[in-house]
Amino acid sequence: MTNHIHDFNWVGSQEDFVDKPYIKQLSHVVVGLYGGNSNAGQYKNEDGCLVWLNEKEGWEFAIILDAHKTAESAEIVLELFEEEKYHIKKLLSLPRAQQMFKPLEEKILSMFQSEAFLERCRNATGETACLIVVRKDKYVWWFSVGDCILYLFHEELAALGQYQVNQRQFYEWVGQVNTFEQEVPCYSSGIKELRKGENHLFLTTDGLIECPGEPYSNPITIYNSFLNTVDAECIQHMIEIIQSHNVRDSTTIVSWKVDISKETTKPSDQ
Repeated sequence: MTNHIHDFNWVGSQEDFVDKPYIKQLSHVVVGLYGGNSNAGQYKNEDGCLVWLNEKEGWEFAIILDAHKTAESAEIVLELFEEEKYHIKKLLSLPRAQQMFKPLEEKILSMFQSEAFLERCRNATGETACLIVVRKDKYVWWFSVGDCILYLFHEELAALGQYQVNQRQFYEWVGQVNTFEQEVPCYSSGIKELRKGENHLFLTTDGLIECPGEPYSNPITIYNSFLNTVDAECIQHMIEIIQSHNVRDSTTIVSWKVDISKETTKPSDQ
């Protein structure tokens, strides 16, 4: 019997993948991990990621993390989500997307603002950017602290020059320095309707786009890379390109495509 449920959890302190690109296929989701080049001075990886998906229930849940100083802040965020996995998956399994996104956001906010979690952050060394992305039905929801990026690639959006979903926010973190310790926590979130046809969701930490020579600083380059190629091979090739550019910073990628058959919003004059 085909396994419809996939769970993956990794942090760079477990295995750093310095000089060693790693590609993991979880059903239709591809994870690409690279720790950076040792000859550029890299010796550790402070990224992290988590992927849960349930094909039967029709959803994907992904987190990417880009920590600094140590990977400890990424570790405690992943531990928090593992502890709450049962409750989060219960929300994700609700039959309709409209029932799910608001309670999911409230749940995640309550997790990040709990006194036990805040105390763990105070005792951590370093802090992390954190991007959470959920796709259910024809909608994608995202919750972002910091500067990780979510792209949505679709030919209709590309024709209008739209690729990036969230805006990178600097000076926002979770950990030793923590937005959730402020009087008013600073984060961004939103919901976007996917388009009819093939939609490609692509999450990345900044190692990919800030690589020397900037081979992937323009999202059009990423979009075009996936045309007429196998996703896992494309991500392998992208990591090899930044490796050849002597990238120091680590890169974490989570990428998947979803085909939407339902009608989607169009202007009234079409």
